[in-house]
Amino acid sequence: MASVPVRRFAWRTGQRHRPGLECLVTTGRQHGFESLAEHWLLLVLDFVGGFDEVLSQPFRLRFFSSQGKGSHIPDFLVPAAGASWLVDVRPGGLIGEEDEVRFAAAAQAAAAAGWRYMVVTGWRRQVLAGIDALSVRRRPMADPLGLERQLLTAVGRRPWRFAELVDQTQVPAVARTHAVHLLWHRRMAVDLTLPFGDATWVYPAGGRDG
Repeated sequence: MASVPVRRFAWRTGQRHRPGLECLVTTGRQHGFESLAEHWLLLVLDFVGGFDEVLSQPFRLRFFSSQGKGSHIPDFLVPAAGASWLVDVRPGGLIGEEDEVRFAAAAQAAAAAGWRYMVVTGWRRQVLAGIDALSVRRRPMADPLGLERQLLTAVGRRPWRFAELVDQTQVPAVARTHAVHLLWHRRMAVDLTLPFGDATWVYPAGGRDG
């Protein structure tokens, strides 16, 4: 599936929003965003995975309401085998009455197409901090020392705090980067509702919080 964004992503001096391009490991290509809030959503999607594509500003929706004619460009369409999502991103404190009408129209259009719909209004700060920390090691890594096998064997025996887990390997300083890589790819699990650090508990994938 492919599409051309309805609006072009432009950069100019003095603009108030922060557009850009984010490369997702899941799709292997860059995706446009128009704000930092949209950028965070793309990073979270890359961490969660399970989708086939991300289409930025996929279409212009035209609708009628009690206020007359209206139009809306949803921020993202996320096709997936299980359930596709139509997504809008808007900080909760900035949602006005006109936005509510547009979001209601988008929700109805999504239902008619067999998609799910959501409006992302914000994130817990520690969740974003944790995902940001893990994302630095999301790309493929060579492991000539077999440290990832050592980490997976250790966490398979029982949960460990992060610092204690890497100490179970032959080279703890290097194992830290591989542990972060395994966490990003969900081969080990961590509770991101709490701040991520050396004291964070790491669990087997599919176990507690996995």
